[in-house]
Amino acid sequence: MSRHADLTAGRDAFARQSWTEAFTLLARADVDSPLDSDDLERLATAAYLLGKDAECTDAWTRAHQAYVQRNDVEGAARCAFWLAFTANYMGDAARASGWTARGRRLIEEAARDCPELAYLRMPDAIRMALAGNTQFALSEFTAVRDAGRRFGDATLVAIGQLGVGRSLMRLGRIDEGLALLDEALVSLTLGEVAPPMVGVVYCSALDACHETFDLRRAQEWTDAVSRWCESQPELSPYRGQCLVKRAEMMQLHGAWSDAMAEVRRACERLSHPPQRAVGHAFYQEAELRRLRGEFAEAEELYRRATQVGRTPQPGLALLRLAQGNVDAAVVSIRGELAGARDDLHRLALLPAVVEIMIAAGDLDMARASADELARAAQGLATPLLRATAAQASGGVLLAEGDARSALGVLREAWNAWRELEAPYPAARVRVLVGLAARALGDEDTAAMELDAARSVFQHLGAAPDAAHTERLLRTGAAAGDSELSTRELQVLRLIADGRTNRQIAQTLMISEKTVARHVSNIFVKVGVSTRAAATAYAYEHELV
Repeated sequence: MSRHADLTAGRDAFARQSWTEAFTLLARADVDSPLDSDDLERLATAAYLLGKDAECTDAWTRAHQAYVQRNDVEGAARCAFWLAFTANYMGDAARASGWTARGRRLIEEAARDCPELAYLRMPDAIRMALAGNTQFALSEFTAVRDAGRRFGDATLVAIGQLGVGRSLMRLGRIDEGLALLDEALVSLTLGEVAPPMVGVVYCSALDACHETFDLRRAQEWTDAVSRWCESQPELSPYRGQCLVKRAEMMQLHGAWSDAMAEVRRACERLSHPPQRAVGHAFYQEAELRRLRGEFAEAEELYRRATQVGRTPQPGLALLRLAQGNVDAAVVSIRGELAGARDDLHRLALLPAVVEIMIAAGDLDMARASADELARAAQGLATPLLRATAAQASGGVLLAEGDARSALGVLREAWNAWRELEAPYPAARVRVLVGLAARALGDEDTAAMELDAARSVFQHLGAAPDAAHTERLLRTGAAAGDSELSTRELQVLRLIADGRTNRQIAQTLMISEKTVARHVSNIFVKVGVSTRAAATAYAYEHELV
């Protein structure tokens, strides 16, 4: 084919979004004679979408230089934005900042009012949003959206809507923010958004759904992302991120083997070349391995996630809890909670806070966290959050010794998880239901609930939960020491040492009220009614 034929066919392939064909034809034409700036932009876009980072950077750089030579300020600034965008996507913040500054300078020197200036506001808005400066991000994204409407640029409008929506959500205006995200996503289905930005909008919207426990939206948009990926089989960027989201949904619905396969593919795609989103893939694989009892592998993956900027919490704290290091778990989760960047981040941590504090015997903090979850569930009213909040409240009631009240709340939680088709959390609730029944003297119900939970754990491959439930089944109505939490064992040993509740509170640096709850729970679990009998039990079972 002649160069003219290659150009014509390449432009046609680009219009049809046949990215491999467009890249091949345009690159071949470029070898014969350098492309002009417009075709270099097409070549750069196709290269970016195919994951050819070096080629896309070279093409956009050459296009930028060609626009500068032609004194086309808007074109030069537009290429500067895309160079900043790709550099930021690859984690090169310094280069991204440099291109952003260069693009802004060109526009300011020419005193132009153009859509490119709004594009160049995005990096600062995103950086401020990630840093927790939500009000600044809201102002910047609002300006981006308004500029898009003024210039008739659908991509700017969609990105602006997305940013405004997520900022409002972080300010507590959840429903209003989600509605804006839905509107932004609709523009994707209409094909109005520039292809390199489609994945950005999808992935950010899915993050928002998970932050707010909105499983319905998450499932709908995960399906939409999957359809988009299938319709664009050549795309490289974002496919790894989409696989992570698919893996999260698969894990929730009990398809752990499929979830592991998806997240392993995501780690591979996002590692070669390295992309910022690889931290989310590492974290998700770590979560699966933690639940399967592969603790060493999980710890390494949490470490790798941390190295690329993804916090390892709450997973790492829960790993320490599973390893029996309750004190380390408490320190980790308290630190993360204290540094929560906003209410949504805090909300995501609370279920782990409840679980860890119950194990540590800090029932005051466990109760406060469960109550906070319950208030959030009333406000957001999503089934997933309601199930999570009910499970937390039931667990705290059981730890406080109110097994009867706990039983009713836990049955509500179990039904909610069943409706969501989430077998793992449903099975964990059944364990609590069994313990509540046992505390009320109903050993038959306890045995059936624990046996049903064990079967689910074994099917999923949740080895630590299966082993724990097996131990609970073996203890039977006598309830052995394996049922006592780490803190309860500490309290029992101090009872056996002759300490009063006040002395125990001073030793463990907890309140007398909390000690009293522990003592009550210990009496129920080991089947005694006096401190002397509890002391005898401790010596009989070689706990002291």
